[in-house]
Amino acid sequence: MISTAGTGVRVRLLGPVEVVVAGSPQAVNGVRRKAVLATLALHAGRVVSVDRLIDVVWGDQLPATAANTLQRHVSYLRGVLGEPLSIVARQPGYLLDTGPDSTDVQAAERLIELARRSSDRNEQVKHLTAAVALWRGPPLADVAGSAWLEEQAEHLARLRLEAERSLAEARLSVGEHAGLVPGLERLVRQHPFDEHLHAQLMLALYRDGRQGEAVATYRRLRDNLRENLGLDPGPRLRDLECAILRQDTAIAAPAAAAPTRVAAQLPPPVPTFTGRDAELAALDALVDRGGAVVVSGTAGVGKTALAVHWAHRAAERFPDGQLYVNLRGFDPAATPTEPARALHGFLEALGVPVARMPRDPDTMASLYRTTVAGKRLLVVLDNARDAEQVRPLLPGSPTCLAIVTSRDQLIPLVVTESAQPVPLDLLTPGEARDMLVRRLGERQVAAEPAAADTIADRCARLPIALAIVAARAATNRHFSLAAVAAELGDLDAFRAGDEATDVRAVFSWSCRTLSPPAARLFRLLSLHPGPDVSAPAVASLAGVDGQATGPLLTELTRANLFTEHTYGRYAFHDLLRAYAVSLADEAEPPAERRDAVHRLLDHCLHTAHAADLALHPHFSAISLPPPRAGVTPERPRSRSAAAAWFTTEVPVLLAAVPLAARSGFEGHAWRLAWAMAGFLHRQGHWQDWLGTQRIALAAASRIGDQAGQGHAHRSLGLACSRLRRYDEADDHLRRALDLFTEVGDDAGRAHTCLNLGQLAERQGQHQQALRHSRRALALFRGTGNRAGQGYTLNAFGWQEALLGNYHHALESCGEALRMLQEVDDVQGQADTWDSLGHAHHQLGDDGRAIACYEHALDLFTQVNDRYAEASTYVNLGGSHRALGDLAATRVAWRRALTILDELGDAEADSIRADLDQLDATRLH
Repeated sequence: MISTAGTGVRVRLLGPVEVVVAGSPQAVNGVRRKAVLATLALHAGRVVSVDRLIDVVWGDQLPATAANTLQRHVSYLRGVLGEPLSIVARQPGYLLDTGPDSTDVQAAERLIELARRSSDRNEQVKHLTAAVALWRGPPLADVAGSAWLEEQAEHLARLRLEAERSLAEARLSVGEHAGLVPGLERLVRQHPFDEHLHAQLMLALYRDGRQGEAVATYRRLRDNLRENLGLDPGPRLRDLECAILRQDTAIAAPAAAAPTRVAAQLPPPVPTFTGRDAELAALDALVDRGGAVVVSGTAGVGKTALAVHWAHRAAERFPDGQLYVNLRGFDPAATPTEPARALHGFLEALGVPVARMPRDPDTMASLYRTTVAGKRLLVVLDNARDAEQVRPLLPGSPTCLAIVTSRDQLIPLVVTESAQPVPLDLLTPGEARDMLVRRLGERQVAAEPAAADTIADRCARLPIALAIVAARAATNRHFSLAAVAAELGDLDAFRAGDEATDVRAVFSWSCRTLSPPAARLFRLLSLHPGPDVSAPAVASLAGVDGQATGPLLTELTRANLFTEHTYGRYAFHDLLRAYAVSLADEAEPPAERRDAVHRLLDHCLHTAHAADLALHPHFSAISLPPPRAGVTPERPRSRSAAAAWFTTEVPVLLAAVPLAARSGFEGHAWRLAWAMAGFLHRQGHWQDWLGTQRIALAAASRIGDQAGQGHAHRSLGLACSRLRRYDEADDHLRRALDLFTEVGDDAGRAHTCLNLGQLAERQGQHQQALRHSRRALALFRGTGNRAGQGYTLNAFGWQEALLGNYHHALESCGEALRMLQEVDDVQGQADTWDSLGHAHHQLGDDGRAIACYEHALDLFTQVNDRYAEASTYVNLGGSHRALGDLAATRVAWRRALTILDELGDAEADSIRADLDQLDATRLH
């Protein structure tokens, strides 16, 4: 057998059918040609008879010229594959010979088998992760219509599920439970009776500290099985529920390995993408050139679909990852994304820890370019407003490629950055028809070709309009295409002969088919300011029960008016949002629109407040007015659930603060900014923190809310302190103190005094820090806040230690520890044990110091405070060294070094130098 494996050909079936030759994707035109290729690829290395191929490809629609047509299809495919001998004629048919692993199916099966044979769980994770990543969507997604190929697609979907289940099992065994929950939640929704998946989800939730959610998962499955199948869960699942309820140590989590960070931010590709061969070829030709590409064209012409489709095709050629951001340059409901925010997201995805995150945009851009230098990285900058928004986000490395999409041609980038222009025009008539074929099937389009062409013309050959019309036809199979075309013809009175008017006419036609509740929801959704929206937020916005919202969202997504871009999160196309805005202005009275915005802001505020409480249960300092009728806030109960909610919703919250301020809801504006401040602080979103608090301060000032102004000033003081702008920080904190004094808010005064003490300490003003801490302590005692007293006593003790008053430090920290143990504040206890260790070490009692440090380490591990853990290991090593135990010193410092290296902290170099010195001492 002659093999062409050396040509580097791969046929991809785990998604739309594609061919990749020497790393470059090659288009395969025509559904039947793809069916021939898929059939041969599924039999790779084996002969498929002519009769079998004809039966699979044509079924009962057999043309008289089938054999000759098959021969022409094979000839065409040989040209695409690049080698005449890639498809060999061999009696009684044809054989695909492209060598081992020449299809993604073969590669996936090989990786799954390697995982099955390996006894190393980390190796299993590696192989299974690579296998699952080969699926780009539903397998054989664009060759529907053949019974045999549909059976194969079902088989490959089952193979994926088995691989995902095995991967989850392997990841659970190596302690990666925290990152498993979202994917397992998606899988159990797709497979609601699968007990194995439910068991994995329960275990992942339990190990992530979410015992209640784990039990609730079991009970939902039990109820579902009883109601639908008349069955109870099996004994394995019942035993797992019992083990969770009694917190059995047998199901405790193993230690987790440090994850490897590879950026993978691309959104899912459009499964029915079609055409654009010339533009795809142009992008293929630019892969190795580096620099930037500008894909420009009118609204709705498919710029994002092209960029994302090509990015997925080319992902293998960018092994260091793919970055993506929607810059929202033309979003009618939001301001464009600030480059600093996009850079922060990129740096996070590239593994830059919060401690190393720069505080100003220019330094952030410099770190970004340094981080990506020499990497093979793809960056998709979608929906750019202008060149100034794009420039800081260009990687600047010749090994990286940036694809920018925009309605503007971005001539300045072409001129000054040598960006390559790829203009995108309307679909050609042939491409428009192919798109209808992909969505409706070849049989329906071939039966009414004239009507299909009329539909394409009346949709101005814009992909978004064609998608909406195709969705209407696909969900109403009893409609003929001629009838659909006739309906569109009735819209001529609304047309003005340009694409924008034509597409709005199609939108109006589609909206007329909606039920009244779905049409109302479509209009109200235009009021939401974020890039996407969750189903619970949709329910609050509309003021309806969550169960009633689901069918309405389904109706909108089936009509292609709304997109579920990830599970449970929905988004508009910009054109559709603009159209919905105009409908809302026309059909919804101002009072109704204001009520809807009020409900949405109530939902954001009450959920953010609950999430902040879950993260900091002892430090909530504001009260909220009750939510309006119809609002159903979410209630994240655990720390991990609250952190996950903030991570997902922070773009929405950042848009909600200015929405509240400009809509006359100033109280919501400052309270929302307050509720998200802690999360923005911990995540290093310095500019967002400052920006939201400035809006909060202006909003509270407009309505004369002194308490709101006080909280905004205090938060601005903390942000400025973190950014080392100490004079500004002092001004804001002192203004906050004055305002809290004026309104009689002793809790606010106490927190502010504590913050002033921390600010003074950072500047080496230890006596002044003590004075502020004494005031804070007196105020916390007056309010009865035991946690506040504990934190302040620890700060007081630490400041005493810095002044050399170690016995006083021990007294203060000992009292702090008792209070923090009373209220079960683990973070505060850990901080205090570390302070006690420092005082004992300075007094020469290193035996006690070591015991204190070990207590601190146990608690820092519980709250996953890695920086504090590393710092305490450094201190522990110092005490071991003072006792002459150099071996124990080396162990502690190496543990600190491992953590600091993982976090990318600059302090690692100092610890490394200390270890080198320690080793040199041992050698001498």
